[in-house]
Amino acid sequence: MTIENNKIKIIFFGDIVGKPGRFAVRDFLASHKAEYDFVIANVENASHGFGLTEKNYNEFLEYGIDCMTNGNHIWDKKDIYTYIDNADKLLRPINYPKGTRGVGSNIFETKAGVKIGVINLLGRVFMNLVDSPWEIAAEEIKRIKEITPIVIADFHAEATAEKICFGKYCAELGLSALFGTHTHVQTADECITNGMAYITDAGFCGASDGVIGMDYQTSLSRFLTAIPERYEVAQGKTSQINAVEVEINVNTGNALSIKRIFCNNNNEEEDAGEKEN
Repeated sequence: MTIENNKIKIIFFGDIVGKPGRFAVRDFLASHKAEYDFVIANVENASHGFGLTEKNYNEFLEYGIDCMTNGNHIWDKKDIYTYIDNADKLLRPINYPKGTRGVGSNIFETKAGVKIGVINLLGRVFMNLVDSPWEIAAEEIKRIKEITPIVIADFHAEATAEKICFGKYCAELGLSALFGTHTHVQTADECITNGMAYITDAGFCGASDGVIGMDYQTSLSRFLTAIPERYEVAQGKTSQINAVEVEINVNTGNALSIKRIFCNNNNEEEDAGEKEN
């Protein structure tokens, strides 16, 4: 894709949940990949609903995903430790303690030669305790902007107030776009502030017949009994895509537009060799 009018178009997929989410994103990109200069997806729930296997990581590369972000479930699949240090398209939250495996930010390059910095951060309200994202974000945005004006962040957090406040803070630091993730419900507050595209939550990609991608009966049982029954990924004939697309000026790094994407896929096609959720 060539750059027109000094702008690039980026798509960000909300949390991919299990096989229904993976297949929905695969099919969407098969039809629309040529429309985008750069593709980002949150993949922390991609394998059986928790974590990411190396097999699924490699499949996402084949689908055309250029950068994969994560969250608090990054460590749920044990084979993550066998490949994370060599997975150059994979990020884990940058505010895990120093010495944690993997990287929390990276600079990527589009086919047209445009450099894009991406940062993955984890919130702290109602979440596992990690290092403060506030100071780390300021330092990392400053560092990346010395290389490229385009800096994007996935802020994986529970509380909407924390996301909104963090978004305003990052807009003052010159971030190009901030996508909230983790709660799996796409919010309707997309906006551009101080040249930064923002949405509190990008939503999720996965089975529509369920509870934020998980099986309804299992979720209901947990609420009725308060017993921590293991979640199962929801199945069904219909999956949804929740994503956000933004256009960014390649010279200034300022966002020019932001648009929510919501669509449904028919899941009748099955891969005979695919047995996992």
